[in-house]
Amino acid sequence: MTVTLMDFQADWCGPCKTQEPILEELEDDWPEVDFERIDVEEKQDIANEYQVRSLPTLIIENDDGVVERFIGVTQGDDIETALEEASA
Repeated sequence: MTVTLMDFQADWCGPCKTQEPILEELEDDWPEVDFERIDVEEKQDIANEYQVRSLPTLIIENDDGVVERFIGVTQGDDIETALEEASA
């Protein structure tokens, strides 16, 4: 099963910078997950498609579709739990 974590962020977003090291650590721990960083300034069409209204927004999806959506800075444990569910 393909699992993707989409990190919707922007260069000017302070909370996004707080979220970044958490995601970098998870990316090392979860090599089978495709981590995509999406700058909403450059990719507004994708942000609109997923109805992203606040930053940071994390969306985890698998072959069945969106599994989880986090808005705001999210702790690594919560993200990891969602990745486990999406991978099952």
